[in-house]
Amino acid sequence: MPEANTRHNAVLSECLDELGWSPKALARRLNRVFGAGTVAESAPYHWRDAGGVPRSPLPAMTAYVLSQELGRPISVGYLWLGKAVDSPVLLTADSGLDHPWTVKGLDHIVEDWVLGGLVDRRRFLAISGSGLLAAISQYLNGTAGHGDFAPRITDDGSSDPLVAQVEHNLPLLQLLDDANGGARHLPYVGAQFRAVGLLLHEGGLSETATVRLIRAFAEIGQLAGWMAFDSAHHGLAQRYFVTALRAAHQVNDRQLSAHILADMSFQASSRHHPADAITLGEAAWRASSGGTASVRASVLSRLAHGYAAAGRTADFERASGTARELIETRSGIEAEPRWMYFLTPNHLECQTGYSTINLGRSTVQEGNRSAGRGLVRRGAELVETGAHRVSKGDPSQRRALFEGAWLALGYSTSGELERSCEIARTAVARLETVRSPRSTELLQQLAVELRRRQRNPHVGTFLPELEESLRTYSGTGPGRGDTVGA
Repeated sequence: MPEANTRHNAVLSECLDELGWSPKALARRLNRVFGAGTVAESAPYHWRDAGGVPRSPLPAMTAYVLSQELGRPISVGYLWLGKAVDSPVLLTADSGLDHPWTVKGLDHIVEDWVLGGLVDRRRFLAISGSGLLAAISQYLNGTAGHGDFAPRITDDGSSDPLVAQVEHNLPLLQLLDDANGGARHLPYVGAQFRAVGLLLHEGGLSETATVRLIRAFAEIGQLAGWMAFDSAHHGLAQRYFVTALRAAHQVNDRQLSAHILADMSFQASSRHHPADAITLGEAAWRASSGGTASVRASVLSRLAHGYAAAGRTADFERASGTARELIETRSGIEAEPRWMYFLTPNHLECQTGYSTINLGRSTVQEGNRSAGRGLVRRGAELVETGAHRVSKGDPSQRRALFEGAWLALGYSTSGELERSCEIARTAVARLETVRSPRSTELLQQLAVELRRRQRNPHVGTFLPELEESLRTYSGTGPGRGDTVGA
């Protein structure tokens, strides 16, 4: 009888069998989570069949991916039979964030951001389920109490020019994301976040200036989190969001806290964790109580997206309908937060539109093609009114790319391939200036679907253009530089 292969990695093999994955499927998941080119598709065959151990930090990356998929911890030592050690630069998003929800606790977290700077090469892995909720559990269950500062403190008359300059720059930073997407300017916005953190850590400001600076720090943290999410750096995004939530809590800014929680909910939906999305979205809705109609409508639209991702059609319809009523009946005299500039009735309508497309596509995949296509058509009608056709000089390029990608997917699902290719061609042209891996991932999904329909003349003409553009811009894919310095 032939001798058994003693080098075979039985643990890795059992994990793959439990998931129903081939080694190639594992490689593809690693490349999806950590970025195209992380590992060759043939490499995991060598790991499984010949007992090969990859270079660091791949052992830890592989253990992380398998743990997430299996729903239980798989340690590096166990997976690699004691032949590999954990990577010190690969950490979960909540690492070092377990400080009390106090000013002193916030200062410890700020110090970590400041000391990290541009030379810190730690990579933060996204968390989900109980791990994600534990990072903000004290806020969610109320044990964090109230922040140390009143939400509004009367100006003490000693206007601080440095704080004023920080506040003046906030809208300009937001425009960078709108025009070019999260991946292009995230390092710069991250540097601004740390610079404001340094001012807070050094102290010596009046109480009024401190409150203003903490609020600005929270706003930049929310923006950096959103840009990291748009860049598909999900662990880093969660780290920014949690830090920003802590800062907003210290100045008792419930509207900003709700906004951050809603962003976390939207991120969870995009990562295919609908249970997390609903928990975070419902917490955001509670936190928005007493906020302006625009803030509440925005938060509710994120919760609706979570309901759509979970297939909860009735809850989705109710939440999106209430959001629409809020935005249509707002008085117009409420003082809106400065970060609420983006929400218009049309923006809200388009959010409902691509959520409806998402719900419809899931319904089709579940076998109910008639109902699913009806939802997709309804969603496409809403997104058609949006930004997907704006000129290249319009400041809303990232939104235009994202909505265009969703619309192309919608038309592909409903079988309108000529229109799908037409919309996608316009979206692809924006990749030259917009770096949004979140949007690029939608175009990658479209490419997969169009490959099955290459006999269609419109698809046959457009698909090579799409694939070439995706190859050209693959460097902006998920996972690259998911570090403090990003």
